[in-house]
Amino acid sequence: MSKLSIKVVVAGRNYPLTINEGEEEKIKAAAEKINSSIKMLQDNYAVKDMQDLLAMTALQLATKVENGEKSASDIDKKELMTLLNDLADVLA
Repeated sequence: MSKLSIKVVVAGRNYPLTINEGEEEKIKAAAEKINSSIKMLQDNYAVKDMQDLLAMTALQLATKVENGEKSASDIDKKELMTLLNDLADVLA
């Protein structure tokens, strides 16, 4: 399978990624879910630190996957874990 280079914005930062062709829409949808969750947390809680917001978002998404709360349009557990690991690597 061929590779594709894309950029996604997560928490206001650009991240260049190399992905398998055909994964672009899933990756962009996942980034949008993360950004939406961060926005919701910012709007509803006094948390302002981006690392705290990212950690809470990761916890929420991982909990939903563990509880089986995903629809057909949600990313699967393996994809979520890959994205979370990639995000942890970037933040480290």
